[in-house]
Amino acid sequence: MKTEISIEFFPPQTPEGIDKLRATRARLAELKPTFFSVTYGAGGGTRERTIAVVKEIAAEGFDAAPHLSCIGSTRAGIREILGEYKAAGIRRTVALRGDLPSGMAEAGEFRYANELVEFIRAETGDWFSIEVAAYPEWHPQARSPRDDLKAFARKVKAGANSAITQYFYNADAYFNFVDEARALGVDVPIVPGIMPIAGFTKLARFSDACGTDIPRWMRKKFESYGDDVDSIRAFGLDVVTGLCEHLLKGGAPGLHFYCMNQAALTTEICRRLG
Repeated sequence: MKTEISIEFFPPQTPEGIDKLRATRARLAELKPTFFSVTYGAGGGTRERTIAVVKEIAAEGFDAAPHLSCIGSTRAGIREILGEYKAAGIRRTVALRGDLPSGMAEAGEFRYANELVEFIRAETGDWFSIEVAAYPEWHPQARSPRDDLKAFARKVKAGANSAITQYFYNADAYFNFVDEARALGVDVPIVPGIMPIAGFTKLARFSDACGTDIPRWMRKKFESYGDDVDSIRAFGLDVVTGLCEHLLKGGAPGLHFYCMNQAALTTEICRRLG
């Protein structure tokens, strides 16, 4: 049985980046993903670029899932974007709380992602299949794991169809999170987010910021390779492929790749998974 995968892009800032993403997308399309998702900057900071990439993906015949973040947004603004996506035949979206842009004091008309999910459902009925975010190692701003789990359950009950997790490297965190969500009555698919490893320094910095734990054994091994890029890449491929195998054997409903607009690592991991 074919494993369902999805792949995430961010909207490029330059004409060269746009061309590079087209080439990346052409390679990743060979994996026949269920959909490509496209991120949305803090407070809608990449709005026009996100819309352009989403429409281009849809025009190429692929299922595109634009991210929508509610922090810093107005109901009128979200209504307008939903209308534009609907007119373009887009049937899926990723509804997120998002981050407040630096220097902005007001959250806007929505405070939490469940309010955005409710709004999308109220405005568009069942037109969109709605994905929401999940945090197996807890959202860094959550007061407690229990609070975070309840917030996740609220998003699902507001009308989400499926969830995609923050990336992680500890499979037990994912399985424990799924068990606890099921105990709260959450029955939608919870798809693990997978971050291929291209280099270690940037990954460590990013993981510390977003609350993802890099297990000590992994961290030590990466550090031992110093500037040996080939060894870091080879070890990263082994670790992430092993993680994916473990997740799929344990019943994960699919895999969502944070490809960072690169094709090589995601393609190689999928090749190894068969």
